[in-house]
Amino acid sequence: MKRYEGLFILDTAGKEEGIKETIDKVSAEITAAGGLVETVQKMEKKSFSRVADKKYTSGYYVNVIFEIKPSAIDALKHRFALNTDVFRVLFTDSPALKAAAV
Repeated sequence: MKRYEGLFILDTAGKEEGIKETIDKVSAEITAAGGLVETVQKMEKKSFSRVADKKYTSGYYVNVIFEIKPSAIDALKHRFALNTDVFRVLFTDSPALKAAAV
């Protein structure tokens, strides 16, 4: 298993109250693919500096740290590309946690 960090930009157009459910669905999707979610960091809604489509002018940012097999990342990218609640997603390698000195 390898540790990853996923930055999700959620489509919040008219769905401000459903953010928690969407984040739970994202975590469930990772778990269903065989991953283990470590941390979910809810950020905030931010306006895009460059608007490519007037329908999407802002998004809710969520950072998820999880462990999963590297072979499952492509399948996750494909699943999230089909998910209408996820506007954009970016996966990066996350460094392993270092043990605290006692």
